[in-house]
Amino acid sequence: MTGIDFENAAETFQRAVDFTVGLEEEFAILDPSTLEMAPRFEELRDAAADSDPELAAHITGELIRSEIEIVSGAGSGIGDALERQQQWRRRLFALCESHGATLGATGTHPWADYRTQAIIDTEHYRMVEQGLQYVAWRNNTFSLHVHVGIHDIDRAVRVCDRLRPVLPLLLAVSANSPYLDGRDSGLHSARTQSFTRNFPRCGIPDAFGGWDAYRSYLQFLLDTRSIVEFRQVWWSVRPHLEFGTVEMRICDAQSNAQESAALAALVVACVAQAARDTDEGVAFADPPPRLVEENMWRAIRFGLDGNMIDLERGEEYPARAAIERLADWTAPMRAELGIEPAFPEQNGAQRQRAMIHAGLPPQEVYGAAVRETQQTYAQRVTV
Repeated sequence: MTGIDFENAAETFQRAVDFTVGLEEEFAILDPSTLEMAPRFEELRDAAADSDPELAAHITGELIRSEIEIVSGAGSGIGDALERQQQWRRRLFALCESHGATLGATGTHPWADYRTQAIIDTEHYRMVEQGLQYVAWRNNTFSLHVHVGIHDIDRAVRVCDRLRPVLPLLLAVSANSPYLDGRDSGLHSARTQSFTRNFPRCGIPDAFGGWDAYRSYLQFLLDTRSIVEFRQVWWSVRPHLEFGTVEMRICDAQSNAQESAALAALVVACVAQAARDTDEGVAFADPPPRLVEENMWRAIRFGLDGNMIDLERGEEYPARAAIERLADWTAPMRAELGIEPAFPEQNGAQRQRAMIHAGLPPQEVYGAAVRETQQTYAQRVTV
């Protein structure tokens, strides 16, 4: 279905309930013996439909045939969404094991050749491939998306505006993709460089100020035949017009389920705090895109090993402090929602980089990440 029903979108947000949560986690489908990407999405989807129809309703394809996504469905909050997601994780991992496949969760596959990856055969992704060509073919990446319900579409757009300078901080925390195309990229989030820097209408959005301006932007894109549906606007934070949510799309996939849960909880806290600040008219210094982009690059290149910029003061601070800064800012809403995420001393990119610096080859580094995924995603996690 193409086009945008603007009136229905506004009505969807009018029905939306604040701080409901939906999770989307993307995984690489792998050959267990070689850890090569395996184009088996359709096979696993059909197997789920035959043996576990409930699971089948919560897995979906995502661009390439060697990728699979678990969707939680709408939870009443982050705890409920995680409970839902965990049962689908356990059931999908068991299904994969019974069919001789395994799943990996990093932002990129270290050595896969994008030229050998086939696009899944759906109307949506046929349209994406036709429109983007190389840009679509090149995007063999994996991420965590978090949807947070926000009542009122005008408010949702203003919440997205407030989250713009937060995006690089969340990327630094989540960075988990040092490899691309069979080599050490020298980056902490090669996924972001490969996907966000290549796709049109992607990355840090403009500040729109409200629904009228955002609607005008979408109408302009429709009128000029730049897009045919709102999903072709791939900003790293966007109002999702079908779900009535603010969707955060900035994070790399996490190798460890506890870290994925903690990151999702932190994202929920950020969206909720931005909504509360919007409601209360808290002063907001709206930085220009060129300044936010400076932090975006630092997050891509150095992750938590580098420095970020305090955009109001024009001063550097250790990137690791981004976690504490986000925790301090979101403290009121975290207390209200009962969110207390905990992060390890090193994130995924840092752990992989430590192994790279110790001289381990990509196969061993990636193998360790895949084992971590296998050991943690079938377990219960809390935040």
